[in-house]
Amino acid sequence: MVPEDILSLSATRLLALYKSKAISPVEVTRTVLAQIAKLNPSINAFCVVDPERAMQLAHESEQRWHSGSPVGALDGIPTSVKDLVLAKGWPTRRGSLTIDPDQAWEDDGPPVARMREQGAIIMGKTTTPEFGWKGVTDSALTGITRNPWNHAMTPGGSSGGAAAAAALGMGPLHLATDGGGSIRIPAAFCGVFGFKSSWGLVPVHPHSPALTLWHQGPITRTVEDAALLQSVIARPDARDWYQLPENSIDYVSQLNQGVKGWRIAYSPDLGYADVDPRIATAIEKQLQVFRDLGAQVEIIDLKLDDPISIMRPLWAVALALAIEPMSAEKRALVEPAMLELAQPGFELSALDYRKLEKEREALGRRLNNLTETYDLLITPQMPITAFEAGYEVPPGGSRKRWWEWSPFTYPFNLSQQPTATVPCGFINGLPIAMQLVGSKFSDAKVLQAARAYEAVHPFVMPASHSI
Repeated sequence: MVPEDILSLSATRLLALYKSKAISPVEVTRTVLAQIAKLNPSINAFCVVDPERAMQLAHESEQRWHSGSPVGALDGIPTSVKDLVLAKGWPTRRGSLTIDPDQAWEDDGPPVARMREQGAIIMGKTTTPEFGWKGVTDSALTGITRNPWNHAMTPGGSSGGAAAAAALGMGPLHLATDGGGSIRIPAAFCGVFGFKSSWGLVPVHPHSPALTLWHQGPITRTVEDAALLQSVIARPDARDWYQLPENSIDYVSQLNQGVKGWRIAYSPDLGYADVDPRIATAIEKQLQVFRDLGAQVEIIDLKLDDPISIMRPLWAVALALAIEPMSAEKRALVEPAMLELAQPGFELSALDYRKLEKEREALGRRLNNLTETYDLLITPQMPITAFEAGYEVPPGGSRKRWWEWSPFTYPFNLSQQPTATVPCGFINGLPIAMQLVGSKFSDAKVLQAARAYEAVHPFVMPASHSI
C-alpha cells in the first residue's frame, strides 16, 4: 500500500489486515509517524511524540500478530492521548506553564491503562488549551493549533489537537475529554466523529475539578472505530470511586441494527440558540436520511431557558479549584481570562452551589424525560463554522466567551447524557455537524443511530491527508 492508503484506513480495517498478514503494525506506525513529522509543524496537533517507543511497540505487536496471538482489541493500532490525561512516562502539562514537567510521571489514567492492556500503540499526547478551559486550542505553552480544512481557522477545543490529528490521518484512534463540549466542538469543526458517553461509564483518575461535568471519550474518523475504543475504555478501574459496575458492553456488535421504527425529535435551537440559517437548512435536510431509514422524525420546540446560568458558576468553581493551590508566582503564569472566569468560583457559597445543583437536577430530569416519548434527540452541533485561529470567540462580533458560540454542548454535560457529533456536510469548505443525544446509559443506541446515518452518508476527510 502507498502511505496515503494506510493513513485512510480505520482501526477496524487495520486489525483485519493485521490478522491476514496483509500489512504490519510496523509499516503502519512508521507511516503515521511520518505523517505527524510532516504535518505537525503547521497543524500543531501533538505536543509530545515518542517515535522510538512507538516503533518498539510496533515491532512487539508485529511479532504477536505473526504468531497469531494478539494481546487485545487494539493490538498495533496507533493512538493518542489528550494532554489532560495521565500517560506514564510523559509529562501531563495540561497546556499550562504552571506545571513542572521535571517530576515522576508514573501513572496512566484509567482509559490509557485499558488501551495499553489491549495493545494500543500510543504515539504521544495531543494539544489542549490551558486546563481545557475554552472551546479553542491555543496556549502560551504549546501555541496555536489549526484546522485541517483551513489553517487560518481554529479546530475548536479543547480537544482540538485530537480532532485535527484524526482528520489528517495521524492515527485512527484519539482519546479526548469533554467538560462543556471539548470533544464535540472540535469534532464538528474538523469534520470527524466524536462521542461523549454517559457520565460514569468511562472511569477517571484523577478526577478533573469539573468532576461530574467532565467526560473522557473517543474522537475518530468512523463510528465503528469510536465504538471499538469505547468498548475498551468503558471498563472498570478501582481508582475511580464514582465508577459504574462492570457492564461488558460490546458497542461494536450493536452498531448495525438501524433506526427503523424509532421516534426521533429534532430541536433546531433548544429554545434559545441562534443558528446560522445555512447550517439550520442543511441539517434539516439531513433529517430525511433518518426518515428514509424508517424512523419517524418530529420537529419539536423545547422552549428551554439557556442553562448557561447553571453551567457558568459551576465552571467557575472548577476553574477556581484548579487555581486555588497555586502560588502567586504560578498564578501570574495563568491565562488572564481563565483567572477572570475563576474569580466567581472563589466567592460562591456552599448553599448557592447546592441550589445550582438542584437546578441542574431539574434540567437533567427534563432532558432525560424526553426519552419517554422519543428514542433520540437531534440538534445542530455548532451554530457556526470554524472561525479564525488564535481567538476565543469569532473576531469582530459581540460575543465575549466560548459558550456564546457553543450553545448546544454544555446542556448535555449538565444532564450527563450520551451525545455524538456526526459530520453532515460543508459550508464554504468548512465542516458542519449534527448532535445525536440519548437518555443516560443509552450509549449503544446513540452509536447505532450515528452508524445508520454514516452508512448512507460517509464522512469526508481532507484530500490525501496532506493539506
